[in-house]
Amino acid sequence: MFEKLTSHLRLREKTLDATWARNEVIAQNIANVDTPGYKKSSVTFEEHLDSAMDSRGFRGNTTDDRHIPIGKTDVEKVNIRVTRDYKNLSTRLDENNVDVETEMASLAKNNIRYNTLIQSVSNSYQTIKSVINGGR
Repeated sequence: MFEKLTSHLRLREKTLDATWARNEVIAQNIANVDTPGYKKSSVTFEEHLDSAMDSRGFRGNTTDDRHIPIGKTDVEKVNIRVTRDYKNLSTRLDENNVDVETEMASLAKNNIRYNTLIQSVSNSYQTIKSVINGGR
């Protein structure tokens, strides 16, 4: 029963970790806006999470760490990945592909997402605490 209560909470905590990592990566991109040859980085998490949560397909059950996973990925095993963007060609002479306006907009969007997730996780813990205390 408690497992069902906390499964969504663990998913939100993992998303919170990805949002924190994205904040760090965006800050690093902004800090290197004038570094010649720097290629911006990005965090991919939600795309992998969406494919893992897709209801189509099947997932094999593994009972041992040595088993080979079959089918779609378990939601809790989705990893946060940081990638370099070499495809986005720069129009700048120094071959830096960081656009500071885009990064600042991404940072603002990410901060809103982070604050919303913090509120959601905090409310979930408050609910669990209330249940444990018997609603008092």
